[in-house]
Amino acid sequence: MAAATDVIDHTLPSLPKDVRPPITSYSPSMWGDTFTSFSLDDKVQEKYVETIEELKQEARSMLMSKGSTTIEKLVLIDTLERLGVGYHFEQEIEDQLREIFRFQSEDKDQGNYDLFTAALQFRVFRQHRYSVSCDVFNKFMGEGGEFEETLTSDTKGLLSLYEAANVRIHGEDILENAVVFTTHHLKCMVQQLEPRLQCQVKRALEQPLHRGVAKVEARHYISFYEKEESRNEMLLKLAKLDFSYSQNLYKKELHDLSRWWNELDLMSKLPHVRDRLVESYFWGMAFHFHPEHSYTRIAVTKSLIMLTVVDDTYDNYATLEEADLFTEILEKWDINEIGRLPDYMKIIYRFILNLFENYEIEAAKQGKLFAVSYAKEAVKQISKAYNKHMNWFMGGQMPAYEEYIANTVVTSCIYVFLIVGILGIKSTSKESIDWLMTDEPNKALIASTRVCRHADDVGSDERESKDGSMPTAVDCYVKQYGVSKEETMGKFNELFENAWKDFNTEWLIEISTTSKYMMEQLLNYARVAEVTYRDGRDGYTHPQKYLAAQIATVFVDPIVI
Repeated sequence: MAAATDVIDHTLPSLPKDVRPPITSYSPSMWGDTFTSFSLDDKVQEKYVETIEELKQEARSMLMSKGSTTIEKLVLIDTLERLGVGYHFEQEIEDQLREIFRFQSEDKDQGNYDLFTAALQFRVFRQHRYSVSCDVFNKFMGEGGEFEETLTSDTKGLLSLYEAANVRIHGEDILENAVVFTTHHLKCMVQQLEPRLQCQVKRALEQPLHRGVAKVEARHYISFYEKEESRNEMLLKLAKLDFSYSQNLYKKELHDLSRWWNELDLMSKLPHVRDRLVESYFWGMAFHFHPEHSYTRIAVTKSLIMLTVVDDTYDNYATLEEADLFTEILEKWDINEIGRLPDYMKIIYRFILNLFENYEIEAAKQGKLFAVSYAKEAVKQISKAYNKHMNWFMGGQMPAYEEYIANTVVTSCIYVFLIVGILGIKSTSKESIDWLMTDEPNKALIASTRVCRHADDVGSDERESKDGSMPTAVDCYVKQYGVSKEETMGKFNELFENAWKDFNTEWLIEISTTSKYMMEQLLNYARVAEVTYRDGRDGYTHPQKYLAAQIATVFVDPIVI
């Protein structure tokens, strides 16, 4: 087995520096004029806000009620969060959970909790960063160390345990067993369940709650909740109004972004680039779904569009000679250097510099000019990483897998997303970026990017392989470890699960308030990466195969109020 730092002999010939790589043709945007004709009705929005505020007061009173039992409070908290309105009550929820956690040892009923309740409490606490023990599930194990067979008829309990198992960390064998146990039995029973519960189980098996994009999961849960006999009509109405209000806001932002994108007209000038504005906005929304975070959603969207243009230029069009030159000139960040670039690269260079001119103006307005230099440096580092990737593969080198992975931490784009986004978040500061950019490896960041990387390595293998003429991450692993492609895909899935456990471990470590925002966004990054790339799909490049349904759920399909 080769050492991790070795560069393994390539099996493909290198290409001359003036030859373009094999060019992939991408499908055009599937959204057409879906959002360009949208017009926001301010009066409708104002009416939504007025009613939402009234309902929030009712919900807050329920949440703070002294007469509720521990279980009732936990169910209410989980319901509010799953309906997508928990963000309205963040402080109240934290206060309630702190009190419940504090008096846990005095809860005489806790030893009698059924599987549903024990798993619900475990998951809610873990999702709120309480380090609770998985020993609470020992009571559901038989003498042979397996879950008791009597549990197999408890659908709600199995589903609750399944969701709880997805917040597991390393070493929690009982939860590893729980994943296998619940997945098997839920799949066996799903076709016999009544329609409402059947839909909920199918959704969970397709996308575990902890790993899903919050707004997408809220939309699904609203449809489940409205069919429950025990539903609270007031909470349901609050959730539907809040979702509709947000959806209108998202459509308005997509309308404005579409106009901006069409006016730029980059697709007619750079036909080698993927046209994925709406998919980029989906990522922006996944990071920041709160209505007040409009600037941040738009900033992340424009950044992802920019990085897609740069990535596709390195990966799909530029010669090695041009790529080296572009990397050199971007490092200088000087418009006076533009004359040295070929014409198509001049368009890209102006695009990047113009975006950052506007970013700098906004940063000055908000008193956050410190973020600009960090953001520029992040883009330069991504360019260098793209260039290194191109030189490896176009130059005929196949790097060791670990060396390849180290480079992809940079190309993951996470640094750019988090830094450009802080302008729209009042609670962020220079300390937030310093925590992210620490000299010591940031374990949470590494874990989050590896969730994306290991999913993306499988999902984008077909796109990046260039019909076998350009090696991919899969090829690197196959070559280094002498295993089959099928074994490699299995290993990547294992690494993907391990990355989630790594992140869940870091999530439970107490951190300062300055880094709380960054941790939440690292979680959101891992979530949207899973949704986009899981199970061997590249939803960003080929949205029509899977991601389009997620996008339509949030941005297109109205909810009946």
